[in-house]
This record gives sequence, structure tokens and C-alpha cells, in this order.
Amino acid sequence: MAKEKGIKELEDLPGVGPTIAAKLKQLGYDDVEKIATASPHELAELTGMKLDAAKQAVDAAKQATTLSYSTGNQVYDKRKSLGVIKTGAKSLDEMLGGGVEANAITEAYGKFAAGKTQLGFQLSVNVQRPLEKGGLSGKVLFIDTEGTFRPDRIEQIAKASEADPKEVLDNIFVVRATTTDQQILAVERADKLIKENNIKLVVVDSLMALFRSEFLGRGALGERQQKLNSHIHKLQKLADTYDLAIYITNQVMDNPAILFGDPTTPVGGNIVAHAATTRLYMRKSKEDKRIVRLVDSPNMPEGEAVIKITPDGIKD
Repeated sequence: MAKEKGIKELEDLPGVGPTIAAKLKQLGYDDVEKIATASPHELAELTGMKLDAAKQAVDAAKQATTLSYSTGNQVYDKRKSLGVIKTGAKSLDEMLGGGVEANAITEAYGKFAAGKTQLGFQLSVNVQRPLEKGGLSGKVLFIDTEGTFRPDRIEQIAKASEADPKEVLDNIFVVRATTTDQQILAVERADKLIKENNIKLVVVDSLMALFRSEFLGRGALGERQQKLNSHIHKLQKLADTYDLAIYITNQVMDNPAILFGDPTTPVGGNIVAHAATTRLYMRKSKEDKRIVRLVDSPNMPEGEAVIKITPDGIKD
């Protein structure tokens, strides 16, 4: 919360006039606190400000901002009030401690046709339900990086859950990103859309596809990871600020260092591993069955659930 130091609006910051302030708001930096936690280099690059001016603006924003502290019990009470999105499969919900939780990033990784996108579609329908029916009474931002969004599949799942397919599709805002810059921009500019439309789920399908295709070779790895780190932290910031759920799908590769057991490893390295609150490994089984393994969770033990991907959606 901003202190009484004469800095209440962006325009009050040194080096930030009405034009720069308008640019910042458009990019999602719509209050003093967001400037306080921003990188001066990033602000300079995005707005055309000189680096020294951006540093002064960030320093002034830090001076004008106070931190608020909560007790463990206050955090516990808040967590109890946060909803979860049911997946459609009771065994999977139980393994997750109730469902896909708000205020967190849930990552699902696996090979092609493992069911990652299908789970994203199911969550996109279910999040629109009221709390008592396993939803968050909210809308969806779906960032599609691989051309996987299928309105007809959403319609099918919506009909099966006795929801109005047209209304369900109207409540899903789709961004088709074809470059990492578009993908990043979709998240950076999401604040206004989220506030105005009560968005409670952000889906990124998939997180790493564009990063893998644009940053090739070991020489580009450092730049890729830096860009990815900033992107995924912005996703977490959206989750924290608006109490919404983030669901990301991720690609995999075979790790030749693993001689015994399953060599399948999610891409993105430690940055994605540390950022994801909950990690699910999905793999194909016989017919329409999928095995979902809980690999990492802050409050649930590792486990496995068997689900079915049916024409009506995800079931036990």
C-alpha cells in the first residue's frame, strides 16, 4: 500500500509524465506497487524511458510503498476461503487435495496425446460453475501457442455438464500466440481483462513450445531462461493478485542420463520446476485411459490417479 509521500499515482513518480504513465497502464503497470517491483531495464525497454529515469522511478516507488505482514493463521484463513476447480475425476481431485487450486500454478507435462490439453478444456468449462458445484464462478483466459484450442470440444464438454455451450464459449477469451513476444505480452497485458471480466483461470497451452523453437542451441539457453523466468513470475503474480488458478501444459524430452526407469523429463529446467506449485506427469495408457502422477505438491503426497478421456470430458 502506498504511503503518504506525495506519490499516489504513476504520474507522481519522477520521470513519468502522462504519456509514459498511459503506456505503463496499457502494459499492466497500473499502480505504484507494480513499479516498485519492476526491473528498471524492463521499464526502459518497454516505454522508451532512459535507464537512469527508470531507476529513479523504481526507487521512488519503493520508497512510497510499504509491506504488509500476515500471521500464519491469517494466511491459513485465506487459503481456506480460496476455491478449487474440480477436474471431473474424483480420484484426481482427491490426489490434488480437492482440485486445481487458485492462487497457484499447476503444471501438467507429458508426451503428445497424454491428455494435457483435454484437462485444460475441462477446467475451462468447470471454472465457470459456482463454488458449490466445483467451480470459481469465473471466466477464462486461454493462451494458445500451438493451435490446439478447439471450440467444438469445449461445446461437447459443456453440453455433457448441462451448461449452455454458447455462454461457456463466450466466457473464454482466446489469444493465439505465434511468438514468445506475443505469449509474454498476453500475460503482461492481462490485468485489465482479468479485472473487467472476472477471469479465474489462465491456461497456457503450451508454456514451452515457442521458447523451444525460437531459442535454439546452448548459446541461446541463458537468454531463453531469463525470458522464461520473467514470464512465469508474471503468471504467479496474476495468481496472487486476483486469486485465480494458472494451468500450464509442458512438453517433455528423454533424458539420456536416466538409464533405468522412465527417462521422460519436462523441459524448462529448474525455472519451471521451482515456479510450478503443483506438477502433474500425464501419460497414455490403454484405450482412452490416462495415468496422472502427482510429482510435486506443497501439501499432498506423491500419488497416481487413473482417468478416462471420454467424449463428455474427463471422468474416473
